[in-house]
Amino acid sequence: MKRLYILPSLMIAAAGFFAFQSSNSTGVTSTFKKSVHLQAGGNQPGLTGAPGESNCTQCHSGSVLDGNATGENEFTLVNAGFTPVSTYNPGDSYTATLQLASNPSKKGFSSTTLDNATNSMAGTLTGMAIGGTDNFQNVAMTRDYVSHTSTSNTSAVTLWSWTWDAPAVAVGDVTFYIASNVANDNGTQTGDAIYLSEHVIGQTVGVDEVDANEAAFSAGYSVEGNKVIVDFNSLVADEMFFNLVDLTGKSVYTYNLSKSLIGSNKQSVSLPEEITNGIYVVHFFVGNRAMSAKVMVQK
Repeated sequence: MKRLYILPSLMIAAAGFFAFQSSNSTGVTSTFKKSVHLQAGGNQPGLTGAPGESNCTQCHSGSVLDGNATGENEFTLVNAGFTPVSTYNPGDSYTATLQLASNPSKKGFSSTTLDNATNSMAGTLTGMAIGGTDNFQNVAMTRDYVSHTSTSNTSAVTLWSWTWDAPAVAVGDVTFYIASNVANDNGTQTGDAIYLSEHVIGQTVGVDEVDANEAAFSAGYSVEGNKVIVDFNSLVADEMFFNLVDLTGKSVYTYNLSKSLIGSNKQSVSLPEEITNGIYVVHFFVGNRAMSAKVMVQK
């Protein structure tokens, strides 16, 4: 007797399923839209338009445009003193920034840096939490990449930034390859504009070994004591002066120190509590000699 109820039960269940599908078509569409945006946080290697790579049109059906000619990809490389540069010193650390001229409501990018001679990875890339970027590698671990994050793909973030540590040994000219996505935010993969650009950075000629030794300068932030610690070499004993500057160029804290030592020096400067988290530039002077380095304050 129990078998007599199996077929009617299945028919009722099937009818209920199709009725649910019909009355909830909006919910089904929403689920689809979410599935095609699983990579809104970036982290996809091999899509920068660099030699041997594809670009964002592998997933987005938009057109490919010239990010250099249109001016959409506004790229800048700055040194430790936050001065824009077009050449690099081997072993130095730089901050790379990218801004989209149109600043759409939804956007993204991916970038890698290769030497021009062999198309090998040039230096290392590191994302910045404050800069809204993340770093990752390809499966073979032969190339570094940076991209936007899940929270930095909106117009609220106007500038992405990341760190580039130049190769320890000179490799000649290098190129930053960038693919950006100016998205139309229509909830699908269609209608976006992909901008590809290349930004060549030349190699700085070598400097005298003695000058290089004296030029060694670094600054770091210690949450213990809320202080900035600087390390440097000096060929003279002279008065020291500390100046902390924000990214707008405004001086937020200055401090006079005693005389430096001849040779290796380490100094620490405690910061006022009102100094907020962020990226700053330390300008440090020994007599007339000026040194600079960026520092991240993160309490």
